[in-house]
Amino acid sequence: MFEKITRIFHIKDLRKKIIFVFAILAISRLFASIPIPGIDLKKLESFFSGNQFFGMISIFTGGAMSRLSIVMLGLGPYITAVIIMQLFTMISPRLKEMYQEAGEQGREKFNQYARILTVPLAMLQAFGFLNLLKKQGVVPNLSALSLLTNIVVITAGAIFLMWLGELITQKGIGNGISLLIFAGIVDRIPSQLGQTLYTWDQTKILSYIIFIAAALFITAAVVFITEGQKNIPISYAKRIRGRRMYGGASTFLPLRVNQAGVIPIIFAISVLLFPGMIANFLSGASNPSLIHLATILKSIFQDKAIYIITYFVLVVAFTYFYTAVTFDPNNIAENLQKSGGFIPGIRPGERTAKYLNYVLNRITLIGALFLGLIAILPTLIQGLTGVVTFRFMIGGTALLIIVAVVLETVRQINAQLVMRNYEEL
Repeated sequence: MFEKITRIFHIKDLRKKIIFVFAILAISRLFASIPIPGIDLKKLESFFSGNQFFGMISIFTGGAMSRLSIVMLGLGPYITAVIIMQLFTMISPRLKEMYQEAGEQGREKFNQYARILTVPLAMLQAFGFLNLLKKQGVVPNLSALSLLTNIVVITAGAIFLMWLGELITQKGIGNGISLLIFAGIVDRIPSQLGQTLYTWDQTKILSYIIFIAAALFITAAVVFITEGQKNIPISYAKRIRGRRMYGGASTFLPLRVNQAGVIPIIFAISVLLFPGMIANFLSGASNPSLIHLATILKSIFQDKAIYIITYFVLVVAFTYFYTAVTFDPNNIAENLQKSGGFIPGIRPGERTAKYLNYVLNRITLIGALFLGLIAILPTLIQGLTGVVTFRFMIGGTALLIIVAVVLETVRQINAQLVMRNYEEL
């Protein structure tokens, strides 16, 4: 391991890329600590500690949202824009063709549309969030000019982070967007560690041991599932052109166990916490019927058993939904048939599509159940051990993102080292 690290820093080009990535990540964390003016910090802290939805979102901005920094929206608007564009491919054949069949140029055009969509989404989110905080008394009453200025600054911060992410992707190592989210999550570890040491209770040593053992086991399981895939064998028919023979090669089509990534958990949290947000708004109404409805909604979703079961079911359902959006067996089967490829024992065309769909549904079931379990683990571990700090690190999107980013970055660094070895030979 140490030999590999030494080799990395001996290669000038690779060393520059890694230093560049660290410099960009440092710049992003610097901007995350610059707050917008006129904030009541005590009320702000109380708001985020009592609101599960915004507390979860703040994790992925590295606390930038809870500090109301100029980049408080993080990469949320851009990620939302990409998801919306991917969903639009289901209803727009032209957009689907651009995304799946038009090659690198089509992907670049698709990403450009996502960047443009990011601007109005960031402005809308900034406006809504500032108004919500104003109702909570965290942000003072702003004049129209001050409100517009803050919206422009926050939107510019979101676009700036998106640009930093693309710089990392183009000139550094790894996926820039994922690395920025990774840095935001890891940035919370020192404060969480300090909080754990400050609240250390010797009577809970057994709980801490169980917590650490569970964290190690869950991390190993996440790595195993993230790397897990089923390889579908693909053969190519032999073709003779003139005196030369083409094809006849064999390869495989990898079907990942976790095809949907962390998106199902994000969707499920948004849907699950939406009734609670509605209840908070309705509780301030003057109509007794609306107040009664708000009370019912709060009582239902404050029940931990109902919360856990609903959360688990939503994650499983969204895993199947998002996998269907991003992986089209019919399109794969058609492309294989056009290129002369086939699955041994399966007829090309419709039979191949049915077979891929059959295998994908069964693999997705394992991935969906795993994601559902990972999503509810923080609540289960907290109830079992009583340890509140670091619970975001052993379940949900945070752990999945950390593992996925580390594995992908290490994979790309290894690829760079292998390429340099070939150049030396």
